Amino acid sequence: MTLPQPQCWAQRIEAELRDNILRFWSEKTLDRENGGFYGAMTNDLRVDNSVPRTAVLTARILWTFSAAYGRYGEASYGETAARAYDTIRRHFVDEACGGIFWAVDRHGRPVEDRKHVYAQAFTIYGLAEYYRATGAQAALALAQELFRLVERHSADPVYGGNIEALSRTWGALDDMRLSPRDVNSRKSMNTLLHLMEAYTNLLRAWPDPALRAKQAGLIEIFLQRVIDPETHHQRLFFDDAWNWRHLSEVVSYGHDIETSWLLVEAAEEQGDPALLARVQAEAVRMATAVYAQAIEPGGSLANESEDQTAGEKHWWPQAEAVVGFTNAYQLSGQQHFVAAAAGCWEAIEARFVDRVHGDWYKALDRHGRPDPNRLKVGPWECPYHHGRMCLEMLQRLG
Repeated sequence: MTLPQPQCWAQRIEAELRDNILRFWSEKTLDRENGGFYGAMTNDLRVDNSVPRTAVLTARILWTFSAAYGRYGEASYGETAARAYDTIRRHFVDEACGGIFWAVDRHGRPVEDRKHVYAQAFTIYGLAEYYRATGAQAALALAQELFRLVERHSADPVYGGNIEALSRTWGALDDMRLSPRDVNSRKSMNTLLHLMEAYTNLLRAWPDPALRAKQAGLIEIFLQRVIDPETHHQRLFFDDAWNWRHLSEVVSYGHDIETSWLLVEAAEEQGDPALLARVQAEAVRMATAVYAQAIEPGGSLANESEDQTAGEKHWWPQAEAVVGFTNAYQLSGQQHFVAAAAGCWEAIEARFVDRVHGDWYKALDRHGRPDPNRLKVGPWECPYHHGRMCLEMLQRLG
C-alpha cells in the first residue's frame, strides 16, 4: 500500500477527532433531563435510560474531553469534561466507605456498589487528566485519595500486583469478574494494565515517591509475569501466585498491541534508561507477534486467538493497533509496522466510521456489517480508545 504522508494523515485524524468523535459525544450523549450522560444509545441514536451508567464510561469521557481541552483549549471540550467530573463527584463517589461505585441509575443512585479496581483506575486516570488540563486541585486530591484506597485494600503484599475487586466496604468478594465473559480470577492483565496506565498519568500530575515505586512495580509485573517470554503474548487471568494455565490460554491481540505502547509510556515516566530499553525491546517483540498472527484481509485486527464473538471485529483493537504499530515503527524503523498502522486506519475509515449518525460503530459482524445489537454508547462503549488514538497519533505525527 502507499503510505500516507504524515501531514496529510494528521489532517485526516484531526478531522475525525474534532468533527466526528468529539462532536458526537459532546452533542448527542448528554442527558439534559437527568444530568450526566446516557447509559445506552443504539447506532441510530435511540436512548435506553434503563441501562445503568458506569463509572468506566463516565471516567473515560472525563479523560477524553480533559485531554482534548488540554490540547485545544476549546470551551465546549472543557464544559463536557466539567460535566463528567461533576457527575463523578456527585454520583459515583461513595461518601460513606470511600472509592467509586461501579454503576448508578439515571438518577445517580448506586445500582452496583462493588469497588472494582478497574473502575477506581479509570477514575484516577480521568481525574489526573482533568487536573492537568484545568488545575482543579479537588480533582487531584480525589485521585490521590483513590490511589491510597486502592493500595491499602487491594495491593498484594506477598506476590505483588493488585486484587481484582472488593465489596462496597472493601471486603472480600466472591465474584470479581470484570464482565460476564471474563474468568473469575484474583488478578487480571486487563485491570493491572489500566491501573498502570492510571498511575502513569497520575505521576505526571503528582510525582510522589510511593506512587512512582508502585508504578515501577507494575511495569516489572508485566515484564516478568504477564507477558509470556516465549510467545510475547500476554497471559490474561491469574491466581494470587501468578498461576494462569488453568484459567485461560486465550490470546487477546487487541490487549497485546495496546500494552506494547502503554508499557513504553509508563517506563518513560520512570526516567530509568535501562528499564526503558528493556520495555522498548519487548514492545517491538509484542508488536511483531501481533503483526504475524492477527492482521486480517482488509487491514483490520482480529479480536483474539479463540474468538468468542463469531468473527466480529470490535472498534477498540483497531484503534489500539494504529498506535501500537506506529510505536513499534518509531522504535524499530521497520516499515511493515507503519504499513500495518496505515492499513488499520484505512479499514477504520472504510468500515467503522458512522457517516450518518456520527462516531464509530463499536462492532462489525463477520461480514463487515455494523452489528445492530451492539450499542454505540454503553457501559463499555465510550470515546476513550478511538479518541485517545487520535490524540496520540497527532502527537506522534508532529
